[in-house]
Amino acid sequence: MDKQLEQAGFKEQRFHTGEINLNTIVGPNNGPALVLIPAQMATWETYQPNLIALSKMFHVYAVDVRGHGKSDWTTGDYSWASVGRDMTAFLQQVVQRPAIVSGNSSGGIIALWLAANVPAFVSGLVLEDAPVFSVEMPRFKEQDRFVYDGLKHFVDQLGDVNNRDLADYFRGQTLPVNEGKREKRMPDWFVNILSFLIRRHQISHPGKVVDIRYFPGVMRQLFYSISTFDPDFSRAFVDGRFYEGLNHAEALKRVTCPTLVMHANWFRHPKYGLVGAMDDEDARHIQELVPQAEYVKIPANHVIHRYKAAAFNQAIIDFAARHNIV
Repeated sequence: MDKQLEQAGFKEQRFHTGEINLNTIVGPNNGPALVLIPAQMATWETYQPNLIALSKMFHVYAVDVRGHGKSDWTTGDYSWASVGRDMTAFLQQVVQRPAIVSGNSSGGIIALWLAANVPAFVSGLVLEDAPVFSVEMPRFKEQDRFVYDGLKHFVDQLGDVNNRDLADYFRGQTLPVNEGKREKRMPDWFVNILSFLIRRHQISHPGKVVDIRYFPGVMRQLFYSISTFDPDFSRAFVDGRFYEGLNHAEALKRVTCPTLVMHANWFRHPKYGLVGAMDDEDARHIQELVPQAEYVKIPANHVIHRYKAAAFNQAIIDFAARHNIV
C-alpha cells in the first residue's frame, strides 16, 4: 500500500464473508461511512486519487470484488446475487452502520443491488456511470454490444489463465472513436513490445502479480488488475450466468434512499451502438423510477473518479451535505 495512504491512517485488510475472503482498504473514522466499489477488472487502487481527500470527511472503505485483486476467486460462481451476498456481509459485519455506497460501472450495479435489497445499510446510493439497463439481456448482446464485444474479446484472448499473454488484451481489439465510422486499433508492433516487457517481468518475478513500475500509471494499473482478475467473471457476463438476482427497473423502484446519478461521456456508433455506460434516455428513466434521484453530468472518461478526481470528490461531498448524511 502507498506510504501516503498509510500515513493518512488507511489499512488494508481481509474480511471473511462466511463464503470467501474479501480484500478491503479502510480509512480513519472521520465521518459518515462511504463504501467505494470499483468497476469490472479494476481493484480498490483505482480510487487512490480520491481516498485521502475523501477520508477527511468520511470513514472510507474500498473493496476488491470477488474475483478481483487480492479477494478470492470463485470460478463458476459469479452473479449479482453472489456478489451482493459478499457486500451485504461486508456492510453488516464490517461497516456496521448505514453507508453511502458508490459504485463505478458494474460496481454501480452492485451498489444498486444493495440499495434495493438491504436498504437499512445504505444511507445513500451513487451510480458512477453505471450501465443501468444497458447490461441487461437481450439489449447487452444484441443492441448496444460495445461492452459485450469487449468482454468477449477479453475472454477469447485471456480466458485461459494457465496459457495466456497479457498483452493480447490489446491484440486485434478495435475501438470506436466517435459517432462516425472511425475506429482505432493498437498496432501489432506495439503489442509485441508490451508482450516482451510483460514476459520479462514475469520471468524475473515468478509467481507474482504483474506490477511494472516504469509503465505509465493507467497501463501499470491495467495489467496489475488483469493479472489478478478471474476471467470467469467476464465469461459469466458473456454466457449469461451473471444476471441471476437482478432486474434493473424493479430494483430501482425499491430504492428509497437519496440517490446520485453521475453520467460520463457517451456516444452512439453505427456498428457498436452505445459506446458508454448509459445514454441520456437511460439516465432519464432512472430518474423516473427513482423520483428522488439527482443527476450530474461530468464530461469525463467512464472512470470518473480517476480522470476527474476533484469533480468526483466534490460531488460526493455535496451529495452527503445536501442530505445531511451523518
